[in-house]
Amino acid sequence: MKKINIETAVGIFIILGLLSLGYLSVKLGDVSLFGTKQYTVRARFANVSGLKKGAAVEIAGVRVGKVADIRLEDYEADVELLIDPDVKLQEDAIASIRTQGIIGDKYIKIKTGGADEYIGDNGEILETESAIELEELISKYIFEKE
Repeated sequence: MKKINIETAVGIFIILGLLSLGYLSVKLGDVSLFGTKQYTVRARFANVSGLKKGAAVEIAGVRVGKVADIRLEDYEADVELLIDPDVKLQEDAIASIRTQGIIGDKYIKIKTGGADEYIGDNGEILETESAIELEELISKYIFEKE
């Protein structure tokens, strides 16, 4: 009788451990099992050097979304952003690609505008600033110093 109780307790412990492992895998992997409530906004950049899918989208240093997809269209990068539903972007908002720290990851910083109209689902941010390439700046400084 005592052996059955120990085996049952071990079985319950293993099941709870596997459930916890599954939960952590879903949360840390940033996987949404039941869809997302975020809305989609597009932005077109001339250069997205170093930007990756899953990169943060921030307003005033607060994460409000993520980069869902990056495609090439008409020789420009078409970036799809997923924005939290409680955040409303004005039509004259500006999206720029920034670097965290000196050589950190790239993210998209959105500067809010002052317009009364908001960008809806599947809307587009018209004003963008591309990524600054550090190599280009250094080479211009070095080779054009004559």
